[in-house]
Amino acid sequence: MYPTYGSSQKAIHWVVFLLVIGLYGLTYAEDLFPRGDPNRDLVWWFHISFGLLLFALVILRVGLRFVYGAPELPSEMRPLERWLAKIAHLLLYALLVAIPVLGILLTWFRGDALSFFGLFTIPSPFLPDRPTAGFIKELHELCANLILALAGLHAIAALWHHFVRKDDVLKRMLPRSSR
Repeated sequence: MYPTYGSSQKAIHWVVFLLVIGLYGLTYAEDLFPRGDPNRDLVWWFHISFGLLLFALVILRVGLRFVYGAPELPSEMRPLERWLAKIAHLLLYALLVAIPVLGILLTWFRGDALSFFGLFTIPSPFLPDRPTAGFIKELHELCANLILALAGLHAIAALWHHFVRKDDVLKRMLPRSSR
């Protein structure tokens, strides 16, 4: 086991972080334009495209985690702390998979095709279904709010480890720390 994450794992971690924040911001940008405005459609198109990118990176990140694992937690951590860290990471990964999957289903149940920056398009395999789309939208938004809260706790825990515990938990994911 390595003392720090690999450079590809770190890069994906921080890009995923930026994508989550950016996608959340795009949902508010969409509301700046009235329905039917082409700019609103453009914001939605960007949201879908970046959401698909997020999904691909999360799948890659999970694959890298299986291949390379994660650095050991500090031996000073109590069993409860270790368990909470593992549960928090599992929930983060689950939400990072669930949110794009729900977004894909939402798009399709609205009757729209998925477009990835115009490079390819996947038509909806479903007929439009407003009630189902509405339900999926609620789940998508709930999961998006949950990931912000959980990511905030994750960041607070990392900073607590760094500044209070003075261990290497945060350094394991910082770009300049090395194996």
